[in-house]
Amino acid sequence: MLNRLRGLMSRVMTPPADALLRAGVSPDAVTIVGTLVVVVTALWAFPTGHLFVGALVIGVFVLTDSLDGVMARRSGRSGPWGAFLDSTLDRFGDGAIFAGLLLWFVGDGDDRLTAVLALACVVLGSIVPYARARAEGLGMTASGGIAERADRLLIALVATAAVGLGAPDAVLTVALGFLAVASAVTIVQRMAKVHRQAVGVTE
Repeated sequence: MLNRLRGLMSRVMTPPADALLRAGVSPDAVTIVGTLVVVVTALWAFPTGHLFVGALVIGVFVLTDSLDGVMARRSGRSGPWGAFLDSTLDRFGDGAIFAGLLLWFVGDGDDRLTAVLALACVVLGSIVPYARARAEGLGMTASGGIAERADRLLIALVATAAVGLGAPDAVLTVALGFLAVASAVTIVQRMAKVHRQAVGVTE
């Protein structure tokens, strides 16, 4: 869903990208700093109950996730290293977000069901990009599915912010349950896509 907005976000990110490049900031530096902010915020704010503040800060960095890519393209530095670094560090950020929620719900949040759902989101959410990467390593494609990364993060952060503003914890429980199921369905969709390509190759 949100991947369709990439063109718009690229245009929005162009002025700040140009400003950072003029200041001598590299795309890799933006990638690393953005990841550090997300990881530190998620592992501090969520376990300590600062759900709204954490979701707000992380949301800003998620929305500007394309900034480093725009900088790389406009400076002529785009290439395999930048793509690898960005994808690898994304896994740290995603894992920290759901791990932070898990820590809250096994601690002061005192909700084991929601903690289990957060854990399921961590595990299944890591398999979704792995399926794509493994397929591409074998010369096939496995993109798409009902719950890509941007969609999963948007739903998780909106629900987290809502609970932080006073909505019942059930809002986050339902959101994480939906994300766990949607991630599982996405994995199956990607596996089916690869299977069709693999069968087509061997026939």
